[in-house]
Amino acid sequence: MQFVAIDVETANADLSSICQVGVVIFQNGSCVDSWSSLVDPEDDFDGFNVSIHGIDEQKVNGAPTWPRIADTLRGLLSDSIVACHTPFDRAATILACEKHGLDQFNCQWLDTARVVRRAWPEQFGTKGYGLHNVAKFLGIDFKHHDALEFYLRGHI
Repeated sequence: MQFVAIDVETANADLSSICQVGVVIFQNGSCVDSWSSLVDPEDDFDGFNVSIHGIDEQKVNGAPTWPRIADTLRGLLSDSIVACHTPFDRAATILACEKHGLDQFNCQWLDTARVVRRAWPEQFGTKGYGLHNVAKFLGIDFKHHDALEFYLRGHI
């Protein structure tokens, strides 16, 4: 079985302002490939978002824009099950494609937060289904808000 995990970071509250994307491809439970890129969102960076992920205008200077990485991303996601934690990443990629007049990715999305809610309702019902709580429950240590780091540690 193969699936793809994706995570994005945004420059501001506009979900289409993707400034980093990370993708990891899993086959039979093992990481077989990964890809990550900073992205120039062609938009302003909000101090709140920068304080969360540390990506600012200087870090994306010279990085490709969404239209320049969309074909690469399309090749990684097409005809795959794409896992993301909460609908945030799905919504952001959809809005980034719409913003630039690009076709959506042909994939089937799987919200891992929804899976967690169904698998462990008692455990997370009061604590919340955030990735931090889920990772702690599973004994996983990771750097939050780095679009590729969590998946590269092989914890999915």
